[in-house]
Amino acid sequence: MSGIIIFGLLAILLITGMPISIALGLTVLIYLFTLTTVPIEAVALKLFTGIEKFEIMAIPFFILAGNFLTHGGVARRMVRFANAMVGHWHGGLGLAGVVSCALFAAISGSSPATVVAIGSILFPAMVRSGFPKEFGVGVITSSGALGILIPPSIVMVMYAVATNTSIGALFMAGVVPGLFLAVMLGSVTWQRARRGNYPRQPVASWHERWLAFRDSVWGLSLIFVVMGGIYSGLFTPTEAAAVSAVYAFCVAVFVHHDLRIADVPKVLLSSANMSAMLLYIITNAILFSFLLTFENIPQNLTSWMVAQGLGPILFLLAVNLILLLAGDFMEPSSIVLIMAPLLFPVATQMGIHPVHFGIIITVNMEIGMITPPVGLNLYVASGLTNMGLSEVTVATLPWMMTMLVFLVLVTYWPALSLWLPKSLGMIL
Repeated sequence: MSGIIIFGLLAILLITGMPISIALGLTVLIYLFTLTTVPIEAVALKLFTGIEKFEIMAIPFFILAGNFLTHGGVARRMVRFANAMVGHWHGGLGLAGVVSCALFAAISGSSPATVVAIGSILFPAMVRSGFPKEFGVGVITSSGALGILIPPSIVMVMYAVATNTSIGALFMAGVVPGLFLAVMLGSVTWQRARRGNYPRQPVASWHERWLAFRDSVWGLSLIFVVMGGIYSGLFTPTEAAAVSAVYAFCVAVFVHHDLRIADVPKVLLSSANMSAMLLYIITNAILFSFLLTFENIPQNLTSWMVAQGLGPILFLLAVNLILLLAGDFMEPSSIVLIMAPLLFPVATQMGIHPVHFGIIITVNMEIGMITPPVGLNLYVASGLTNMGLSEVTVATLPWMMTMLVFLVLVTYWPALSLWLPKSLGMIL
């Protein structure tokens, strides 16, 4: 009964249009002061210990690194390199978009940042080359979602904070699925371009490819700095985030000279605004999670599902349906921080590996970024291309269906996620 009241309060507040962060905090306060006797001192203590996690510091650093890279010309160089490698295939610029998004995702950790950085460069070039606008926006919007799955990923950090799962193991677990999905999205792009006989770029010479690679190597090197540093034990994922921010600053300002010192305060302010928003959501979500645990809601949900004979297969199906539905109305960070503490105990009770479960949630959040009415990538792409939201949504459908097929694969094929971290000895 307490669970119905809590989620009912939250639903009512969300329906009024209240921001998710305030709705979470207000739900907790209303319930605490009217329907329970839990000491307020215990709530304050939980709030302090909940946000005192070292891992949370990775979030503002990855946001800062992504902003430096977005403003620092790294995306433009990656597009040039990707186009030199695959531009001569069917739908060459579209394939270059998928490759560029995958590369930029591996250094930014943010899906909207990937759409902005790659889309602002590639979409006008595709239109000038004769590609239909619907094809271009579909490629950019869907491929930009790779920013959530390919590490480093801010959503993975959120999940790790909410469930005490290893961030390093999650990052490694996202590598193979991320590359697998990039190949699937590229295959759809190639097939549609071939069927529509869309333009192809001239074949680049090996010298041109070398020059494009050399020009983009500073940005590409960040992938190896972050992942290599974590795997080698040189630094933790949080320290890797700080290193990536400093590295991105140096590359943007001193190597490429695309970002002036005078522009740095603007980038810092933008990063601070985004970080403050996410940390405020985290703070209220920690209180919400505490309330759920205090009322034994996750434990009762686990007992009920076990009593119903709901095995791992049906449970994961239910989880995907719930998360896909939530993704239609909420942004990923909020969903992870609300749902993970509720569903995680049930998953572990059923023998589902915490890292595998984290990747499943991450892929759901990825799909949520391109589903209306709240899919953030849709709004970003709509603003970039001056196309209506419904136009962007329809254009993205072929790639969205591909991502749903991928969700089924990653859900019921655990080895796809767990093989790499197990091979590296990061998990058992």
